Amino acid sequence: MVKIKCGVTGHTGSIGRALLKENSSIKFELFRGDITKINDVKQWIRKKKFNYLIHLAAIVPIKEVNNNKKNAYNVNTLGTGNLVNVLLTIENKVKWFFFASTSHVYSTSRKKISEKSKINPVSFYGKTKYLAEKKLKKLNKKNIKVCIGRIFSTTNINQRKNYLVPDLKNRIKKKKRVIKLENLNHYRDFISIRDISKILIFFLKKEISGVINLSTGKKTKLALIAEKISKKYKKKIKIIENNKPTYLVGNNSLLRKIYKKKLNLNLNKMIFKK
Repeated sequence: MVKIKCGVTGHTGSIGRALLKENSSIKFELFRGDITKINDVKQWIRKKKFNYLIHLAAIVPIKEVNNNKKNAYNVNTLGTGNLVNVLLTIENKVKWFFFASTSHVYSTSRKKISEKSKINPVSFYGKTKYLAEKKLKKLNKKNIKVCIGRIFSTTNINQRKNYLVPDLKNRIKKKKRVIKLENLNHYRDFISIRDISKILIFFLKKEISGVINLSTGKKTKLALIAEKISKKYKKKIKIIENNKPTYLVGNNSLLRKIYKKKLNLNLNKMIFKK
């Protein structure tokens, strides 16, 4: 049996690592170069000759993005542009392209956000991703099917410490006194990284295209996560609600029409289980 060949960028991230563990019927060709250097991208695509491409490489943590906006733009927007430009200019057999976008392309809304909701990036990170989405339209010229997955919040036990949940765990665990936590009166929609990896494999095999929210539709207050962590490690916390709440919760009706399997809604498993 001939394996499907799929190129993957960003394989060292949480979603990338989960994806590589997911399916033995796919041969993943990993990008190990610099996404901002078009020659690295060109050499990889020419050499590996894959038929599918999953593009995960990005600067994601909001603090990291805001601390170096130029680098975030170069990686998230121009790096995606490099992939597009190479696919347009060289002979290749790529027929399906998945782009990991974000819920941050939308604006905060008390209503569940659908794929048709207004685009108004809630962060600079969201802006870099939406600009990248626009670049993908050029692939229509090559008849490459494009699937844009707007991923809502994610976490797992292996997530890097500069993401929200691992950062909270680290701060709460190491404190001996009562820790004061601010800016947690916001609502997000957490989907498990394992579920995302399974969804990506399904999308690839079915060559699903279009814009799709990857979300559960379940609203979680960030303060609740801090409370779960403090209970787990028997630490005392004081939550100070000093900001106007924001909401990024997805309407996942389209996802549920396409992907019928049950999603993990257990937040404790996402935070604490391997």
